[in-house]
Amino acid sequence: MDRRGVSAILLAAGLSRRMGQVNKLALPVGGEPLLCRIARTLCAAPLREIVAVLGHEAELAEGLLEGLPLRVVHNPGYQAGQMSSVHRGLAALSEPCAGVMVCLADQPLLTVADIAHIAGAFISECPRPVLVPTWQGRRGNPIVLGWEQRDAILSGERNLGCKRLIEKNPELVWPLPMPNDHCVLDLDSPEDYQRLRYRLLPAAAEPADTPDRPAKTQAGADPGVLSRPDTDPNHPRHSNGH
Repeated sequence: MDRRGVSAILLAAGLSRRMGQVNKLALPVGGEPLLCRIARTLCAAPLREIVAVLGHEAELAEGLLEGLPLRVVHNPGYQAGQMSSVHRGLAALSEPCAGVMVCLADQPLLTVADIAHIAGAFISECPRPVLVPTWQGRRGNPIVLGWEQRDAILSGERNLGCKRLIEKNPELVWPLPMPNDHCVLDLDSPEDYQRLRYRLLPAAAEPADTPDRPAKTQAGADPGVLSRPDTDPNHPRHSNGH
């Protein structure tokens, strides 16, 4: 396996229709907007290059990413579906690498340790060109595509979306069992967000706790979400090559 590391594309262009009138990227999680949360996590992880792909309400999303060491590109055809943003992000990477991590913007439980574990496993252990993290047999995200898969997708040799690529080509896929369920939780609906809020709250939450006033970190809360990766002393900071 090539040892030049793993880069990432962050898909943040979607309409998030199931969330209703709210743009889920701006929902507060752990004291900051959801998009900012996952972007900071990626920036603190050992990744070479990070490209964020924006589309719907791009101005809002770009403001949430301001000051972070990543590159923003726009997908004017974002309404064509997620795969159009995957193509845009893959094409925007400026230099070859061992693998490309395809990250969703709505996975708030992912931590720096999770990202580092996935990237490290792809570099040192993965015998196949596609790594898929799993939890108790369920496929999760982010997946990692070998650079040759990136080239095949962009050249049109593989015109399937990431999910169908995995389903139609199981021989290409190496599952990576994860030590937690962070890779299989995302926020698609108000019910998902409500479940996340309850998960973050301690057993005896104060009634005053609201989405814009997160509960204090106490026993029973998830420390990976209630802390910010750039301020928590337990989160290692890594150079991003920028």
